Amino acid sequence: MNFLPYILAQTGRNLRQTWGTQLMTLITVSLSVLIFAFFFLVYANFQKVGAKLGDELRLIVFLHEEIIPELQPQIERKIRDFSEVEKVVFISRQEAFTRLSKQLDQDRDILTDLGHDFLPPSIEVYPNKSLKSLARIKQFSDYLATLPNADKVQYGHDWVERFGYVTNLLRLIVVLSGGLLIMTTVFMVSYTIRLTVIARRDELELFRMLGATNTYIQGPLMLEGLLQGLLGSAIGLISLFTLFLWIKERFSGPGLLKLFDFTFFPPITTSIILVVSILLCTGGSLFSIRKFLRV
Repeated sequence: MNFLPYILAQTGRNLRQTWGTQLMTLITVSLSVLIFAFFFLVYANFQKVGAKLGDELRLIVFLHEEIIPELQPQIERKIRDFSEVEKVVFISRQEAFTRLSKQLDQDRDILTDLGHDFLPPSIEVYPNKSLKSLARIKQFSDYLATLPNADKVQYGHDWVERFGYVTNLLRLIVVLSGGLLIMTTVFMVSYTIRLTVIARRDELELFRMLGATNTYIQGPLMLEGLLQGLLGSAIGLISLFTLFLWIKERFSGPGLLKLFDFTFFPPITTSIILVVSILLCTGGSLFSIRKFLRV
């Protein structure tokens, strides 16, 4: 009997004999991959949102008095020593007045009797555009408040903290769901293969007595695990992609999904999820075979 035809025929036979258990295992693997991939997709898109929000993020240090040009390099060096920043801009009272006039446009006449002295000088600090910088923004703000002549530090305090909390929560969920994926996948596939081994124990022992190699005995069982991983992860990812398209179409418009370009996994990430799922299921099969067949 040829090796490959035997492997395929025996695998088909095992699947037919234990189709109920195989179906439950397939559903479990698919749901595990779906749950993990869903939260991972949300987390990945939140990172992109964080990068885009970081493009506009700046901390404004309002000052009592303007910092003379001779001291500005020293102040900038203190800021850069504490944290990496994109740039530091010193704004004088006159520059602040000019900006406000441009923003008011046709209503700038209301500033005629005020003069530029009523606006405080400031330092605009643009931190690096990364989620790590967003997470440290409160600590950075507290440091900036200790600079000479600093009166108040202003930034989007509330949304930065909330965004950081949500991101940390998503990161934790991704780790937990990843652990859930590993445990459920290995357990369910191992359990399914165990049932197959128990049902065919006498037949497999006979093969061993007749001189069948370990590869010949394990081949169909390993292929079962591989198929469970391939089909389960594929069904989970296809279901997630369908859900992603439905959400994007249903909620498209002038809302959050339109403001930020939410995207699906790139091909490389999808391939990694598929490969890892296949390896987990195949590893579960191998574990079960070695434990119960002692080969």
